[in-house]
Amino acid sequence: MKSILDNRPALAAEVNKVAEVAGYLWQKGWAERNGGNITVNITEHVDEEIKALPAISEVKQIGVTLPNLKGCYFYCKGTNKRMRDLARWPMQNGSIIRILDDCASYVIIADEPVMPTSELPSHLSVHNWFIETGKPYKASVHTHPIELVAMTHCKKFLEKDVATNLLWSMIPETKAFCPRGLGIIPYTLPGSNELAEATIRELGDYDVVMWEKHGVFAVDTDVMAAFDQIDVLNKSALIYIASKNMGFEPDGMSQEQMREMSVAFNLPK
Repeated sequence: MKSILDNRPALAAEVNKVAEVAGYLWQKGWAERNGGNITVNITEHVDEEIKALPAISEVKQIGVTLPNLKGCYFYCKGTNKRMRDLARWPMQNGSIIRILDDCASYVIIADEPVMPTSELPSHLSVHNWFIETGKPYKASVHTHPIELVAMTHCKKFLEKDVATNLLWSMIPETKAFCPRGLGIIPYTLPGSNELAEATIRELGDYDVVMWEKHGVFAVDTDVMAAFDQIDVLNKSALIYIASKNMGFEPDGMSQEQMREMSVAFNLPK
């Protein structure tokens, strides 16, 4: 079967990165059943031939008007699709969509009429905000990292920047590779407009946002970079939990040591 990815190495590379990340999420136990979502803005890799492709679905309403996404193209994980399957067959478990000129609807153009994630309005709202604010981000990843989710069942970690400072202090690389830390959103109905709005507010200060008792939402220039931020944060959570399981409260790096890190690596203070 002919694929939109054929003879388009740049586009194929982006979709294959999504597939690779999907495999990592499954292997780590962060993507049970059909849990999690990935959406990537692929507009820069779309040629004139793709723009001329007919729709293979009826027009679908987004549910919100997103003026900055007119004519944009996205690769989206499919609704009710499993990350473990997307890792092997990305174009059978995800699809490419075109945002129409009304900025409130879309059509699927390839490869199969796989309906995008039910959380598409939330993901697209974030991408609309990226363009509005001039951010270079192209990818959004939502997943369920076990240890980070576990931490949100403790009230003290829901206070602003408490979890960020703890996780930064566990191992130097965490602050180096996730320099803006972890935003926290109190429990909000999954998939709701309220959760999308709260996420956008937090993304003003953070690149990774923790949804209490649910999972994380991370953004970056590509899907691998977004995954990396979640990965380093969860490694710190694992170190913290391992220390507690050994019967002691870990000392962590001091504030002075973390300030030294910020200067050495030219990180945000």
